[in-house]
Amino acid sequence: ADQAKLGILLLAIAPMVDTFMTQLPVDGVAAENVQARIRGQILMAISNQEGPLVLATGNRTEVAVGYSTMYGDSVGGYAPIGDVPKTLVWELSRWRNQVGTTPAIPEGSITKPPSAELRPDQQDSDSLPPYDELDAIIEALIDRRENMQQIIARGFEPGTVARVVGLVERAEWKRHQFAHCTKISPVTFGVEYLMPSVHHFQPRSS
Repeated sequence: ADQAKLGILLLAIAPMVDTFMTQLPVDGVAAENVQARIRGQILMAISNQEGPLVLATGNRTEVAVGYSTMYGDSVGGYAPIGDVPKTLVWELSRWRNQVGTTPAIPEGSITKPPSAELRPDQQDSDSLPPYDELDAIIEALIDRRENMQQIIARGFEPGTVARVVGLVERAEWKRHQFAHCTKISPVTFGVEYLMPSVHHFQPRSS
């Protein structure tokens, strides 16, 4: 009843996922992405039926390294926090909860280990470096236009730097399709930062 008053609609995706898997059985990451894409289809269907614009929820860190499912959690016509690093999202959330009479953002959304929730016990840290480290590397790579050697000289582990650089380079094709966002960073993807998506293009590896 409380959810209805707030305009919250809960839909179970399991029957839809099961139907899909019956027609086209896949496993691993492909199966995980089926879940995300069905969620995206639901959001776009509601938008198509009712009219409201779907907001893409990805932040700058996720956009940078391609940590999203195309046509799944990346769907939307506008990305409010698309240029906001993950660590700043948490900082802004804590600030917002302090300035109001009641917290606007559930504490669990801030303190719970981040997860795509596409498999049991999944955490972002399974696939990515810690977000404070990841954001610092992205800032050096994108905002300060430093190469790998310069970033490593800041004290970051070479393997981690190489991995992040590779993720950023391989995710350009996703960024070309991502919803536009409010610009807050010195170098915004899709504005000051545009790279080819062609095979073997590696602009920042040296």
